[in-house]
Amino acid sequence: MSYKKLAQDIIKLVGGKENVNSVTHCITRLRFKLKDEGKADTEALKSHDQVVSVRQSGGQYQVVIGNHVADVYKAVAEVGGFDSEQSQDNEEQEKGSLLNRFVELISGIFMPILGVLAASGMIKGFNALFVALGWLDNTGGTYQVLNATGDALFYFLPILLGYSAMKKFGGTPFIGMVIGMALVYPAIGDLSSSGDPLYTLFKGTVFESPVYIEFFGIPVILMKYSMSVVPVIISTIFAAKLERFLTRVIPSVVRMFLVPMLTLLIIIPLTFIAIGPVATWASQLLGQATIWAYDLSPVLAGLFVGGLWLVFVMFGLHWGLVPIAINNISTQGFDPILAMIFAHSFAIATAVLAVWIKTKNQNTKALSAPAFISAIFGVTEPAMYGIALPLKKPFIFTIISSAIGGGILGFFGTKLWVMGGLGVFMMPSFIHPEEGLNYAFMGSIVATVVSSVLSFVLTYFFADINKEENTEETQENTKDTQDKTKTTPSLNEGEKLEIASPLKGQVVPLNEVSDEVFSSETMGKGVAVLPTEGKVVSPVKGVITSLFRTKHAIGITSDEGAEILIHVGLDTVQLDGKHFVSHVEQGDIVETGQLLLDVDIEGVKKDGFDTVTPIIITNTNSFVEVSNTDKSTVTSADVLLELK
Repeated sequence: MSYKKLAQDIIKLVGGKENVNSVTHCITRLRFKLKDEGKADTEALKSHDQVVSVRQSGGQYQVVIGNHVADVYKAVAEVGGFDSEQSQDNEEQEKGSLLNRFVELISGIFMPILGVLAASGMIKGFNALFVALGWLDNTGGTYQVLNATGDALFYFLPILLGYSAMKKFGGTPFIGMVIGMALVYPAIGDLSSSGDPLYTLFKGTVFESPVYIEFFGIPVILMKYSMSVVPVIISTIFAAKLERFLTRVIPSVVRMFLVPMLTLLIIIPLTFIAIGPVATWASQLLGQATIWAYDLSPVLAGLFVGGLWLVFVMFGLHWGLVPIAINNISTQGFDPILAMIFAHSFAIATAVLAVWIKTKNQNTKALSAPAFISAIFGVTEPAMYGIALPLKKPFIFTIISSAIGGGILGFFGTKLWVMGGLGVFMMPSFIHPEEGLNYAFMGSIVATVVSSVLSFVLTYFFADINKEENTEETQENTKDTQDKTKTTPSLNEGEKLEIASPLKGQVVPLNEVSDEVFSSETMGKGVAVLPTEGKVVSPVKGVITSLFRTKHAIGITSDEGAEILIHVGLDTVQLDGKHFVSHVEQGDIVETGQLLLDVDIEGVKKDGFDTVTPIIITNTNSFVEVSNTDKSTVTSADVLLELK
């Protein structure tokens, strides 16, 4: 459904976009900070057929929309030209660390392709296994078709990421795809192997770079972009901003073709000229630093390369080490550099195994199985981008365990004697051509066991998997999850559905709640509880259909189709999660009485917020009657509402 007309009406009635300092949203309402609230036509907004109500509180002008507020917010941001990169609580998110924001950004961009990413990893892994077992010939047609099936996503990864990144940054996704296509365009990639370079930049330095082509006289330093991540993401950041600027300044009559044309003509050359060289030089610096570290101490080099290998892959810096390894094998007959990364596949595999065993989230559990399998076979992208990185701590523990494994490999002097596979298929590459299974080979086994066990133990016991915050992309997909889990109420005539109290405390009639959005029953019928303790439990058996990042509000759809909103306190979104601890995630299936949230009630009060908690049936119209308990106090075992 399009909300463009509604967005235009709202912006006009709040005084126009020039009257808006900022706009965010919570679970039911748009929250404007206006320059002058007197310019807003509150009565007209209240009478709008798609606006539930309007409330002015805490310096915010709140336009109550309902459960589809996330979609309306996106339309408002687009129509008003507000920063569409904002999430529903962007102002609060900006307070997060740079690392956290980067992790959330990367994992959010990967979210739409996680399923096919895991599937591709499994196909690649099994194909390699079939060759190792002698079931397939790696020159045969069957192998080639399976290899193309599993490898296509990874080779053309910049194209898929161009789409999802551009969409996330508020641009046209197909422009992002074309940027990704240009990066992996075969004719460009083949130029560096088609003959002698035109000239070499920075000859004799660590930044020495052959130049094969120029763009209007500007040297273009080529690098391999297939399977890369960061270059296309950086490009789409600039592309989305440029596209918005061009959309504002170009006349509408030619905007349809002129905006994408100018965006591509500017961003793609900029990517080849600027982003590529920076990545190339960073790779070269990494290679030199690794050689220096290995000469200084093999153990130190192992800690460095083994621990940071996944980070290098994420930024495309690993390409600075691959040529060094190939050159070492061709000149010396062995390479110690890439040997030090061996443990990382098993470290991330066992971290994912721990998540698989421990998580209560069915989506995470479903992704963990194929990610674990593909990581064992050396394809770590599904595990990294789908599981470890979004959950943060498993990624950190993987780095620690990989570093220790790399240090052990350096200590034993383990070396690659041939360029082989990854993961378990890398093991034969350590066999000495004359000495066989020597001391150095045994080091690879020790490193594998230590890093695997350590990563599993750290993740299982110290990564609180079920308390990790939802990623930004999960928050943005709240509405999608709600749509998928909604059911038509299944009560027959004469049947009733009992809704238990989610809290222990004093029953407060809804019309006595100071927030008129709730007291007027515009969000639906229900009742409120003034809690005496901070344990919030599920009032029904059902599924968590919405969980706001700040954890102050949670939506549940019961198995019978009742949609229940539990809003802990009034205006508590402003606490940004302070005093709230979640024990569930969006999409979790819950039982009646299961603990959902822990709330520090006294802490909320000390910060000046009312703790009265409305419990609303948001699809009230789907039922003949919604009646409240006649008790003055309730526990979580008591019936609070009865639906017929």
